[in-house]
Amino acid sequence: MIRTVQTTRYVTPLREGGSLPALVEGDDDGMYVLKFRGAGQGPKALIAELVAGELARALALPVPELVFMTLDARFGDAEPDPDIADLLSASTGLNLALDFLPGALPYQALAGAKLDPALAAAVVWFDAFVSNVDRTVRNPNLLLWHKQLWLIDHGAALYVHHAWTDEVDPREDALDPSAFIKQHVLLPYAGDLAAADAMLAPRLTKERIEAIVAMIPDAWLEGAETSERAAARRAGYAGYLERRLESPRRFVEEAIRAQARR
Repeated sequence: MIRTVQTTRYVTPLREGGSLPALVEGDDDGMYVLKFRGAGQGPKALIAELVAGELARALALPVPELVFMTLDARFGDAEPDPDIADLLSASTGLNLALDFLPGALPYQALAGAKLDPALAAAVVWFDAFVSNVDRTVRNPNLLLWHKQLWLIDHGAALYVHHAWTDEVDPREDALDPSAFIKQHVLLPYAGDLAAADAMLAPRLTKERIEAIVAMIPDAWLEGAETSERAAARRAGYAGYLERRLESPRRFVEEAIRAQARR
């Protein structure tokens, strides 16, 4: 289960993110990086962040805690920056936030940090599975905190869902081989990808995937005016992920080919 936290204080915008996330304080006195539903990428970025993040947690990969975060309708009334005020106004209600890791440093390849090849292989496998196009040398979306690697910012995962409509069966996109994986920042340091596949794939059972997809709030599901349509939207995500795990897994084959070309 994911906790729900009320936003109590807007601390500062994090302008390095394209969607203008913010550092905020919650009513549990915790500090969080808040991703706004009203940002340019829309609620599908939050769905990707939620689903990918919880899949990573199910795989025992290091990800910060995710929480649902509510934003009061008048929260931005005193905000002097009109762009931020508009963003806050457009994000009233339920948003998503990650636990803030104070003092964490951006991961930089070849910067001297030791990296477990098995962990690197697991991250490559995971990103290929969730179609995360945003883990490159240019934008690793990795942090080093207490000498441990942490995975953040999965809003660009599941990118195919931006093209899904009532006329599109999401399972048709599930066999995409993830050719982008050749640009993965950790691919040069990854160990045995076939071994990672054998270890990780069995952990993502049908029941676990459906439990994670069930967490998606109705308010984030476009065109979900009824509970039946919301259920259909969630079933689309589950069907996509479950078919992606069917053997032979083309995304694994593509990752192994990309590694061999290094």
